[in-house]
Amino acid sequence: MQKQDPYAALRFKEFNIFLLVRFFLVFGWSMQFLVIEWQVYQMTKDPMSLAYIGLAEAIPAVSMALLAGHIVDQREKRNLLLICIALFSIISLGLFLLTWPEIIADWSQNTVLLCIYILVFFGGLLRSFFGPTIFSLVSLIVPKKLYPNAATWNSSTWQLANVLGKTFAGFSIYWIGVHFSLCVVFAMVVLSFGLLLLIPKKPIMNPKIGESIKESLKEGINFVRNEPSILGAITLDMIAVLFGGAVALLPIFAADILDVGSLGYGFLSAATSVGTILTMLITAYIPITKNAGMKLLAAIFGFGVCIIIFGLSSIFWISLLALFFSGVTDGVSMVIRQTILQLKTPDEMRGRVSAVNSMFVGSSNELGAFESGVAAKLMGAATAVVFGGTMTLITVITTGIVSPSFRKLDLTKDMEAHQDEE
Repeated sequence: MQKQDPYAALRFKEFNIFLLVRFFLVFGWSMQFLVIEWQVYQMTKDPMSLAYIGLAEAIPAVSMALLAGHIVDQREKRNLLLICIALFSIISLGLFLLTWPEIIADWSQNTVLLCIYILVFFGGLLRSFFGPTIFSLVSLIVPKKLYPNAATWNSSTWQLANVLGKTFAGFSIYWIGVHFSLCVVFAMVVLSFGLLLLIPKKPIMNPKIGESIKESLKEGINFVRNEPSILGAITLDMIAVLFGGAVALLPIFAADILDVGSLGYGFLSAATSVGTILTMLITAYIPITKNAGMKLLAAIFGFGVCIIIFGLSSIFWISLLALFFSGVTDGVSMVIRQTILQLKTPDEMRGRVSAVNSMFVGSSNELGAFESGVAAKLMGAATAVVFGGTMTLITVITTGIVSPSFRKLDLTKDMEAHQDEE
């Protein structure tokens, strides 16, 4: 095997443009999510209001995921992503107008909340298209032999944008308020749209254009079901995110448990992603394909331990460190999972496989937010987080015992096969 070049994918101009597009888009999306969560909790002081945000986005994201995957595999990817970003800019503009001080003052609280949930719902609808489209577009920009390296930089860019978006959201609420913070979100989305125009249209790799939706979806589902490495990775990550996510309850921890306000909220929100970014940058230099199954199990187990520590802590710096190291372990998990998907998925099925992945993992963020909100309402925020971390540990242990083939998963041969194709 040739010596690994950590910057191989970055030597392609289109891939760099793509990373900029994704950076500004995710920056805006992450910032918007936290600003809206803060606004809604300040209006209601009710954990269930945060649960409803997650549910409003998860319902359309899950229900439309498979259809979105079919459409992505049948359409040209660059233009489809342009349409998605344009529609998302309308949602961002709507939230900006909805938080206008005059509207907040003149409209009833229930009316404002309802409008927020409706816009979040349509954002979830768009999210079902974003994941499969972006996943498919990457494979059309870089050669197959660079998929693992591209997955590392792609995930690192996502996390960098996520951490900066979340960090800036907390500071921005503190400096300029919710309303103008959402104006910044709108500007980020418009900028990503303009950059995407610099990437030319790409060929459609699916030879079965015009295939019926039923047959197309059946083929995609059967592929994932019959590929143990993909099914195991996304199932394991789904459970971890569903039960181990503490992000949805951060407004409660920042305001009521740790008493650090919007500024501390920004630091807490960013801590996870900071750890993830550092880990991902390291994996660009250190291959993670060898013994990938055991590494993934160990990473998610460590994630669950960190979440439990965060739930038990009432000291700010301990909570901050717990979230940071949860990001470190999550970074390893994300890179391995993305590498598995890129190496194991045929080009003509990337949209559908990514759609299944988004149903399992992507939407579990929103369902996790709902689960966390309900659990916090029933048993308190701290207990809910500890419960979620415990469920994550149980899931990892169970998977390791019942699936020895997943424990032995190694991607080295797959990596070598793609290099030989080139």
